[in-house]
Amino acid sequence: MLEAKLNEAAILKRLLDAIKELVADANFECNEEGIELQAMDNSHVALVAVKLRADGFRRYRCDRPIPLGVNLNSLTKVLKCAKDDDQVTIRADDDADVLNLTYEARNTDRIAEYALKLMDIDSDTLGIPDTDYDARVTMPSSEFTRIVRDLSQLGESVRIEVSKEGVSRRVVKEEGQEGGGREC
Repeated sequence: MLEAKLNEAAILKRLLDAIKELVADANFECNEEGIELQAMDNSHVALVAVKLRADGFRRYRCDRPIPLGVNLNSLTKVLKCAKDDDQVTIRADDDADVLNLTYEARNTDRIAEYALKLMDIDSDTLGIPDTDYDARVTMPSSEFTRIVRDLSQLGESVRIEVSKEGVSRRVVKEEGQEGGGREC
């Protein structure tokens, strides 16, 4: 049996909003250490790897490893029914064919329960090699989101360069043609 409780539904909502743009269906692999998802986008360009450690949940219990095959668009729709500050509990029995989600409001008696049909999804676990990078950039996710949103209006490819002076990016408008850049 799996039972995982988060203090705020917003955490799960934001995570899935980002993932659903790349991956339609995926297995959440649940075990005593936490919940992991690893999936490739349809064009096999991007690898999504997410790990939610057990100690990040308010309460976490997983008696044995359980794969939860989920359509991420459907799960996102169900999560939209939760308010950001609702507590969300995820439950699945060992041989379950549904994923149960319960939302509890903090200051009222409101409780909402949903059941999402699980899917059988064939997936391979890919090894992600440890890599040493020449540079590491740390910025608020809100700033990164704004940059990506701005650049997505200008072209389909982005070239990011890092130097001691800062980070710059160039939008590739057409094959071999670069647009203006800007420092972060």
